Amino acid sequence: MGDREEVRARPTGPTRTPLTSIKGGRRAASRIAPTRPDPPAELHLPARTSSARLARHWVMNELAAEGVFGAENQVVELLTGELVANAALHGPSDGLVRVRAWRAGDTVCVAVRDDSPVIPVVRQPEPSAPSGRGLALVDSLAADWGIERHGAKGKTVWFSVVLGSV
Repeated sequence: MGDREEVRARPTGPTRTPLTSIKGGRRAASRIAPTRPDPPAELHLPARTSSARLARHWVMNELAAEGVFGAENQVVELLTGELVANAALHGPSDGLVRVRAWRAGDTVCVAVRDDSPVIPVVRQPEPSAPSGRGLALVDSLAADWGIERHGAKGKTVWFSVVLGSV
């Protein structure tokens, strides 16, 4: 309470490394998240679980500008919120969460980077457990997803949703 959250949209730099799934992924661990010719905008948020709401709204606005609406939009909104909440919950409390979203043809991609090098795993919690379902949702609803490690500087978890498949 009382904390002000500052939202800053910053374009990523011209040198961008493609996201490679080196662990995880619903299909194949060698898949690469689709890229687009120009780098997508990037949102920087404090590592707080309340940042998930801001990230969801920002991603929805970014994708609406690219003509993405409907059921796919709702799936992307849900999965974005899960990844940002996970990044805030499991990353350093003084860190940043960086979010990117873009459309590549008939595929929508979202990437969430945090400052923790700890690699998330898909869990199957008990039905009465209050949490632990975020990555399982990503695994079941995304067309593909993966993780890019950045060593001690953290990781990026990404997912893609194919338009017209929901």
